[in-house]
Amino acid sequence: MKVPLVLIPGLLCDALLWQSQIAGLGGAVDCWVAPTTAEETMAAAAARVLRESPFPRFALAGLSMGGYMSMEIIRQDPDRVARLALLDTSPRPEAPEQTRRRLEFMALAEQGRLPAVTESLFAQWVHPSRAEDATLMATVRAMARNVGKAAFIRQQRAIMSREDSRPHLPSITCPTLVLCGREDASTPPALSEEMARTIPGAKLTVVEHCGHLSTLERPQAVTAALATWLAAPIPSP
Repeated sequence: MKVPLVLIPGLLCDALLWQSQIAGLGGAVDCWVAPTTAEETMAAAAARVLRESPFPRFALAGLSMGGYMSMEIIRQDPDRVARLALLDTSPRPEAPEQTRRRLEFMALAEQGRLPAVTESLFAQWVHPSRAEDATLMATVRAMARNVGKAAFIRQQRAIMSREDSRPHLPSITCPTLVLCGREDASTPPALSEEMARTIPGAKLTVVEHCGHLSTLERPQAVTAALATWLAAPIPSP
């Protein structure tokens, strides 16, 4: 029997980020998309997921900010996580330049310019060949509207509060998938390679012709990788 799956969206994203994966898994796995908009620290956001998850034990997949949160969840309660998938994310703490840019985006959002922030992030997130993809852009815009200004600002504060996860990676013992887009400009493949080297037994998958939003840009490849990860045997304790 497969364990259920908790999915955690990234910054300015919601359940639409995972729509193709939920559909592609064909109902074979019970899925729950975790909340990411209510807390202002990563520790509190992870604690909320653990508190509200409908599953006592679960597979856990997070993209970008969702990956930061996933690493915090497994740090807080490793026994609840049967499998871990880290997509287009980083184990590293916030760098000063990242904080500066986040504060700029937060200020723009406060001024009512969240649509402009969304456009700027979209250009950074997707593969250059998808820059004019109207369908993809419409999905990103819809997620941004659903998240809204106040929650976007809370998410940014939570991201800035995250810990350095690198010291904790060697203690992860569950089957782990590390996945990223080959052309991910926000969390480049070198970061995924670092995680895959450090987590014992982790499998690294690099999706070709893909940027940061791998679940939306290359949904079939990501769904296939997740299906393989979900089917892998779980080592006995």
